Amino acid sequence: MFLSLELSSLTSLSLSSTSFRGSVMHALIKKSVLMTVVLLIVTCGVYPAVVWVVGQVVFHHQAKGSLVERNGIVVGSKLIAQNFQKPEYFHPRPSSAGDKGYDAANSSGSNLSLTNKKFIDGLNSNIKQSLTDNPGLVQGQVPNDMVTGSGSGLDPDISSENAMAQAGRVAQARHSSTEVVKDLVEKHIEKPDLNLIGESHVNVLELNLALDERLPVNK
Repeated sequence: MFLSLELSSLTSLSLSSTSFRGSVMHALIKKSVLMTVVLLIVTCGVYPAVVWVVGQVVFHHQAKGSLVERNGIVVGSKLIAQNFQKPEYFHPRPSSAGDKGYDAANSSGSNLSLTNKKFIDGLNSNIKQSLTDNPGLVQGQVPNDMVTGSGSGLDPDISSENAMAQAGRVAQARHSSTEVVKDLVEKHIEKPDLNLIGESHVNVLELNLALDERLPVNK
């Protein structure tokens, strides 16, 4: 009799323990599913919506790609370099983006080391071309960014030194004085952020558009 009572008690305890574990697991699963749903709504719905609204309201121009318009026509983006090669325009940095360079859909650098023969030959070729194109520029004074590409291949800016080195060529092509062109460059130099981050630079697209307005080319 006593043995029967003991077995009955053990069975009851076992069933109670199983039931308790089942209820705990059910509660944990319920919380996990609820947390997953909440995080899904916040991270895939609320957060992107808030970022989109802030971007459109506070940074509308940047959120649209920093597009530059002239006479209602989009002529480019302030963030992406274009292949200006005519002598009357300021030239951007060399580009390895895509087969012909300046391919916005194929951003990349050359990925060549400084000791790579192809890199060295390309660098020497760029230096030679820069000296040929820009009167007054001499060996040893060629700005680094005039003959080397950026990591993205789409850097829209050049250094102020690079822009000044090209001023003579641009002035000659536009039948103007170097001083007038350099003055225009000075007005488009952007200082480092907080005067600490980065270097002084010039946006090539905006400078070339200003050139067309100030010193139009006679065609």
